[in-house]
Amino acid sequence: QVQLVESGGGLVQSGGSLRLSCTASGSILSINTMGWYRQAPGKQRELVAAMTSAGWANYVDSVKDRFTISRDSAKNTVYLQMNSLKPEDTGVYYCNAGPSGFGSVLNNYWGQGTQVTVSS
Repeated sequence: QVQLVESGGGLVQSGGSLRLSCTASGSILSINTMGWYRQAPGKQRELVAAMTSAGWANYVDSVKDRFTISRDSAKNTVYLQMNSLKPEDTGVYYCNAGPSGFGSVLNNYWGQGTQVTVSS
């Protein structure tokens, strides 16, 4: 089993920045991909960004050039630096991890979620 603990959400004005962190513990050797999903009210959960253990990153088009994902293997932590935030970035952000590639249903470890609210 893998446990994921997130931090870093909050309320920010449009154009501001936040950094999310997610630290994994437990059976961390089983992890390949770590990433972030978000769910806005009334919408489906979507993959925002993910990174494999080899360093390959993937982003949803709406956050490219604004968000940056990174991993610190020594700390078993993945970060999401979010710049130029927009109201449409509002939602609950969930850390995700697992043994497979981007967006795989096999990546079934989830954090508890952290709220990000961007005011206009």
